[in-house]
Amino acid sequence: MIARVSLEIALRREFDYAVPPELADKVDVGSRVQVPFGARKILGVVTAVAEESAHANLKPIIKVIGAQTLVTPKVLKLARWIGEYYCCAPETALKSVLPEAVRNEDASWRERLLVRVLPLAGEFPKLPKRQQDVWNIIEERREILLSELVTLAETTAATVRKLEDRGLVSITNEISERDPYAKEVILASQPLVLNPSQANALEKIKRAMGVAAAPQNVQRDAEHHPRDAVATAAINPPSSTFLLHGVTGSGKTEIYLQAIAHALEQGKGAIVLVPEISLTPQTVERFKARFSSGKLQTLVAVLHSHLSAGERHDEWHKIRQGRARIVIGARSAVFAPVEPLGLIVVDEEHESTYKQEEAPRYHARDVAIMRGQMENAVVVLGSATPSMESYFNCQRGKFTLLELPERVDDQKMPRVRVVDMRQAGFKEKGPPIFSPQLKEAITQRLERKEQTILFLNRRGYSTSLQCPKCGYVANCPNCSLTLTYHRPEQKLACHICGHSEKVPLVCPEPKCKNPAIRFAGTGTQKVEDILGKLFPHARIKRMDADVMKRKDDYRRVLGEFRHGKIDILIGTQMIAKGLHFPNVTLVGIIYADMALHQPDFRAGERTFQLLTQVAGRAGRGDVEGEVFVQAFTPFHPAIQYARRHDFVGFYEQEIEFRKQLKYPPTGRVALLTLKGRSEDKVKFSAEHLKRELEKLTGNTSAPAAASTAPAAAAELFDLGDKPGPQDKLITQTNVFRDLIISGPSPAPLLRAENFYRYHIMLRTPAMSRLSHALAQITMAMTFPDDVTLAVDIDPVDLS
Repeated sequence: MIARVSLEIALRREFDYAVPPELADKVDVGSRVQVPFGARKILGVVTAVAEESAHANLKPIIKVIGAQTLVTPKVLKLARWIGEYYCCAPETALKSVLPEAVRNEDASWRERLLVRVLPLAGEFPKLPKRQQDVWNIIEERREILLSELVTLAETTAATVRKLEDRGLVSITNEISERDPYAKEVILASQPLVLNPSQANALEKIKRAMGVAAAPQNVQRDAEHHPRDAVATAAINPPSSTFLLHGVTGSGKTEIYLQAIAHALEQGKGAIVLVPEISLTPQTVERFKARFSSGKLQTLVAVLHSHLSAGERHDEWHKIRQGRARIVIGARSAVFAPVEPLGLIVVDEEHESTYKQEEAPRYHARDVAIMRGQMENAVVVLGSATPSMESYFNCQRGKFTLLELPERVDDQKMPRVRVVDMRQAGFKEKGPPIFSPQLKEAITQRLERKEQTILFLNRRGYSTSLQCPKCGYVANCPNCSLTLTYHRPEQKLACHICGHSEKVPLVCPEPKCKNPAIRFAGTGTQKVEDILGKLFPHARIKRMDADVMKRKDDYRRVLGEFRHGKIDILIGTQMIAKGLHFPNVTLVGIIYADMALHQPDFRAGERTFQLLTQVAGRAGRGDVEGEVFVQAFTPFHPAIQYARRHDFVGFYEQEIEFRKQLKYPPTGRVALLTLKGRSEDKVKFSAEHLKRELEKLTGNTSAPAAASTAPAAAAELFDLGDKPGPQDKLITQTNVFRDLIISGPSPAPLLRAENFYRYHIMLRTPAMSRLSHALAQITMAMTFPDDVTLAVDIDPVDLS
């Protein structure tokens, strides 16, 4: 018996190993194994089992990790597709489908000593007082952890052991599951009555769940023509993927819950993906409450980064063992081993956090669609502000559009007022943080005992420290970025690399030493400080990464806000979505156009989405909500369409701009980032890579571009134009006539963590062919040791 093993080192190869007879019944596709590799012992995953190998003298597998296979064949197939489409080593893709807590060789269930009452044989013996006190507690509880008993009875383990010697109790080692929500009291909820729009959407989803597609065709196509999930949506009937476009507060979550219930009735499971930032206790409780009782009672497993390693291990294994039929989690939960899978929900599908920032750089939404097709499961994408890509696919008939145009219970959408901060600046001799209109609105809410949310997507106190005399600005020594002032700690900090330093009392320039050095810009700390002075009697709390450091901080602050213990909540994007507080009647957006002028073609789309989502936190109760949007460019289309809650209007004007420049969704983008500690080396490597890429278009430019690098660059870097494996590849590859190559150019953030970064952007109408060619080109090319290349297919962040 031969096992083909993918190792946890990115060699882009699989290796054959002999299976010892004693392990033959334990090794199967998906098993985690330890194998010899040279002088080392390395972990890997069995990807295939065969009876013979082309290689002789195979080394044997050392041992099998875990009692059951960890990677299911279906998830293994998905990992292969990710590796091919997203241009990364298959080993890297396979490694990503298992949480670190599960991959760890030493990871296991927690065992604890449990004390349990035994049936009494004969008369009950007379006990000393201390033993009798302990027995009284055990008799009442029937079973209890030894550690808990020792604490409760204020005794020792030896005393309990004496009761064991008398035959009254047993003390055994038993698995004690680490449940992150064990201490929560969750009240069961019942399905709500749906309005006509909700009922129509649910009916179409349920109908699709009852239709049996032909998964064999999908799998074959995915094997031989790996492509992005969006493009392959045409393989299945359009009804297999839905876009649920509902305004904020329209009851999308209730549709998810009832669709999941339908999947459970069919004997299938469900995965619910939620952006990490929206994975609040409030969200989790809604799902646990619905499925904690009744005939559909089932465990709901939760997977996200705030769990401890032990909690993540236990939650994942509940899913693998089939005990948890519903999984709610962040990006990586798309790989949860739910079998059989009936439904995948991607809530807030437009969120950029669904995109992985390091290899494999997959997009969880697209992976969910591909997994749904491979496993014949229905996929529901939900959002009040859909991504351009998803709405575009609805227009082309690839997805089915379901619309919820109104809030539930006939609640009105909040009234949005745009405040021109240029006018406010004239009156106050400089741009103020709060306009007079917003200050008045906050005063009214405090008088009426209503709550307010203030949003500013920038943490810290001030964004820069500068000298008005000589022009000095405090910059990060590792990044091309100014340092942010954090007032409580009295430090300057970089939000990219984490560098921090003390605040200087005078200008650090030796020839200046001006004591009047001052801060510029505004962050959430400054908003909190000024708000406290304007409204000294208000109860104010701030939520951002600087204060939300412990696991329970998020839950605690939101709990206080829900119970009315906080009047004004200030925060960054972690308060922008997914929160439902009926007493919030006012939302203030401090600087709405902060992200509008970034060098990113999605800047307008992101601003529209963020404004609409934040505005949606207001008016979810009986009182109509009001939103103040403070902006210096108040007439920008993104702000005006958000003011009117008009997604379709925004989409129609935005898609024209995208068509003209062949940006997504009308075209596809790949972003190649080269980085290294020497800018000259990075720049020269980028120019060399561009010349190789130009061969894909059938047009090779003269190598004159390299002349901008030092004269001895080609010799120094060993990157001349000598024929190499990539030249042979290009002659065999179809020419990409529609490929547009932009760059190389310095990245918007040129230097980060002491690495210089250059970008090459590729635009093409067909990404699947290009990603396959890119993988071969990047494997064939060599770069200097200190220059690395990252390929990002379908990037969402161009910085």
